[in-house]
Amino acid sequence: MTLGPVMVDIAGQELTADDKALLSDPLVGGVILFSRNYHSLEQLEKLVQAIQAIKKPRLLIAVDQEGGRVQRFKDGFTILPAMRRFGEIYDTDQKMALRLAQQCGWLMASEVCSTGVDISFAPVLDIDKEISSVIGDRAFHQDPFVVGKLAQAFIAGMDEAGMQATGKHFPGHGSIAADSHVAMPIDERNLREIEMDDLRPFQFMIDAGLNALMMAHVIYSRIDPQPAGFSSFWMKTVLRNKMHFQGAIFSDDLSMEGAVIAGDYIQRAKISLDAGCDMILVCNNRTAAWDVVKSLAGYENPASSLRLAHLHRKHPISRETLVSEPRWKEAKSLLEKYVDEPSLDLLDPTNYSN
Repeated sequence: MTLGPVMVDIAGQELTADDKALLSDPLVGGVILFSRNYHSLEQLEKLVQAIQAIKKPRLLIAVDQEGGRVQRFKDGFTILPAMRRFGEIYDTDQKMALRLAQQCGWLMASEVCSTGVDISFAPVLDIDKEISSVIGDRAFHQDPFVVGKLAQAFIAGMDEAGMQATGKHFPGHGSIAADSHVAMPIDERNLREIEMDDLRPFQFMIDAGLNALMMAHVIYSRIDPQPAGFSSFWMKTVLRNKMHFQGAIFSDDLSMEGAVIAGDYIQRAKISLDAGCDMILVCNNRTAAWDVVKSLAGYENPASSLRLAHLHRKHPISRETLVSEPRWKEAKSLLEKYVDEPSLDLLDPTNYSN
C-alpha cells in the first residue's frame, strides 16, 4: 500500500467512527491538525497514536506551527516569535539573526515531532512587500536574499530535529493585498518580475535540497489564467522542469475562496492533481472530502507516493527526553525574549491550512 494523494482534517480531539472510515480509505494519505484538535500534550499524543494505528504506511500528520500568528499548538509548547523578528534582527546583527532562526526551526520541529506529528507547513518563503496582510510578519524580510538566508538557517534547525520543511506559498503571495482564504487574489506582474523577486528564495532553498512546497491560491494573470495550485505551467514547466524541484508539492486548502474558480471540489481535486500536485488538502467539509475520495477511486501515482513517504519524521524523541535536554531549555529561554505579544491565530484556527 502507498500513501494516497488526499490530506483531510478531523473535527475533534479524538477519532470518530466516520474519521476512522475516511482515514482508512486508500486515497487518503494524510491528516492536518488544527487548534480545535488540541487540548493537551497527553491528548494530542493519544490522538496521533490512534491516527498512526489506522494503516501502513502510516498516514502523514501535519500542522501549521510557523510561530507568530500561525501556531496551532500552544499550551505546553513554546510560543514562537513571528519570522519577521529574525529579519529585523538581521538588519543589525546577521550572526545573531541566523542563530535565532536556526534555534527556532529546531525548537519548533523538536516539540512537534516529540508528539508524533510529522511535519509543520513551514517556513513561509514569501517576501514581505508590506502589501499582504495575510503574509505580513509571517515573512522573514523584504529582501529575497535575506529571506533565503534566514529560511536556510530555520530549515537547518528543522532538519536537525528530524522534520522535513515545506516552503510556502509558491510562487509568492507577498505582492497581493487580497487574502486567498476569503478572496481570489490576482497578481498582474509578468514572469520576469516574479523570477527576479519572489522566486529567488524558492530557488535558493530548492538548490539546498528542500523536500516540499505548498502552492499559492493566486492567479498570475499575465502568465496563466488558473491559480498556481491548479496550473501545470507553474508546477510542471517552472517548478519541475526549470527550477528542478524534486520534492513533494502540496495544494493549499481546496476549501479556500481562492480555489473556487477551479469548480466544485471534485473538479478542484482533479485539476490540481493533473496539473502536478502530489497531495491535495480538503478541510472543513466532510461531505466534500468523501466526494473527492470516491471520485479518485483507482487513482495511483507511485512517484508522488514516494515523494510523500520521505516526509515522515526522522529519529523521533519523546517529550520527556526533549525537555530534559540543555539545548531545549536554552532555545526556549532565548526565543521567548523575542515574542512581542501573545500569539494570535490567523483567522479562525478551525477553518484553513495557511
